[in-house]
Amino acid sequence: MVDVAGAAELVGHESDAELLAVRLAHAQRLGNMGWTEWNLCTGETIWSDQVYAIFGRDPDRGPIPLPELPRHVEPRDARAIDRLVWDALRGVEPVQAEFRIRRGGELRDLRMVLEPLTAPGGHTGLHGVIQDITGRRRAERMMSESRRQLLEARERAAEERHVMLALREAILPAPTGCLDLPDTAVAVRYVPAEKTANLGGDWFEAACAPDGRVMLAIGDVSGHGLPAIARMAQLRHALVGLSMTGEPPDRLLGWLNELVLHQLRDTTATAVIGHLDPRTRMFTWGQAGHLAPILVRDGVATRLRQPRGVLLGATSGRAYEPAATPLRAGDVLLLFTDGLVERRTRDIDVGLDLLLGAARDLPCGDLDAGLDRLVAAIGGPNPEDDACVLGVGILGGC
Repeated sequence: MVDVAGAAELVGHESDAELLAVRLAHAQRLGNMGWTEWNLCTGETIWSDQVYAIFGRDPDRGPIPLPELPRHVEPRDARAIDRLVWDALRGVEPVQAEFRIRRGGELRDLRMVLEPLTAPGGHTGLHGVIQDITGRRRAERMMSESRRQLLEARERAAEERHVMLALREAILPAPTGCLDLPDTAVAVRYVPAEKTANLGGDWFEAACAPDGRVMLAIGDVSGHGLPAIARMAQLRHALVGLSMTGEPPDRLLGWLNELVLHQLRDTTATAVIGHLDPRTRMFTWGQAGHLAPILVRDGVATRLRQPRGVLLGATSGRAYEPAATPLRAGDVLLLFTDGLVERRTRDIDVGLDLLLGAARDLPCGDLDAGLDRLVAAIGGPNPEDDACVLGVGILGGC
C-alpha cells in the first residue's frame, strides 16, 4: 500500500529545498558573492556557481584547487593569499583578506573570508566566502580622488586668494599722510569678495596734493581676477601721476577715459575723483558712471546730485561735468563702489536704502570703527564682488 501522506511530505521537502537553493543563488548574484570549500583530507575543492562567475572561469574546468589559487591572483597579492590560508589553518576564528585578479583583461577587487572546519582530530578543511567588491572599491577610489582634487582646488584657491590679496595690498596700501590732516579724518575699508574668483578691480586713492588739497578717488575696473587687478593698478597709477598736474577732477577723468580707450582695450571702469580743500571745506568732484557719494549731515544721509559723466572706456570726446559741494564741521563724506550695496539676491536700490540708513550713524570723529559697523549693517562681505569704502570726516569741533 502506497503511503500517500509520506510521499506528499517528501515532495514538500524537496520543493522547499529547491526554493531555498533558488533564493540562495539569487542572493549570491545580488551580493556578487559565492561560497567555496576546500577539503584538506581529500584535496577536493567545491565552488558555488557565483564563484565561477566572479573568476570568469568555465565551470567545465572545475574550481581552482587551494594550493594553486595564488597563481591566479595579481603577483603582488599572492602573499596575501598565502598568509590568509596560513592564518585560517592556525586559528579557529574567521579571517579575511583582499586581493585582485584579472578577468577578461580587467582588474577586479575580491575579498575572501575563510573559516576553518574542525573535527575532533583537528582541522579538516576550510569554508570560504568570496565577494567581488570591485564596484565598491572603484567608488571609494573615485571619492578619494574627488576629495583629493577638491582639497587641491581649495589649496589653489587659497593660494590664489593670498596672492591676489597681497597684490592688492601692495597696490592699495592704507592711505598715509592724509590721516593727520588738520580738521580732517580719512578712513578706508577694502572688503574682498568671499569667492576668490570674484576678487576684482575696486580701488581707492587718498593723497595729498602739493597745494595742500586732498585728492579723494574711488573706482571699479570691469572684470575679476588678476587681469582686473592688473588693469586697476594701471588706472590708479596713471591717476596718481596725472593728479600732480593740479588739474580739476573733470579734466583728470577725461584723460583717464582716453587712457582706458586706447591702452586698456576691452575694458571699462567707473570712478569718482574729487579734491577736498581743508581750508575752505569745498569738495570739487566729478564722476564717470559711478554711484554718487553720500553726505551725512546732522544725522541725515543723502546722495549728492550726480554730475554728468560717462563710463571710462565707453566713448571718446565726451566732457565730464564738474560739481562742487561745500562741507562743514561734523559732516561725513562717503565714497563707495557698487559691490558694497549690490547683491544678486536684492535690487541695488534696496542696498542703497540700507546704506543710507546705516550711514546716518557714522561719527566723524571715529570713522574707523564706524565703517566696520556700516559694512556689517548692510550685509557684510559680498560673495560675488569686492567693495571699497572711503570715508572723510570734517572735524573742526565735531
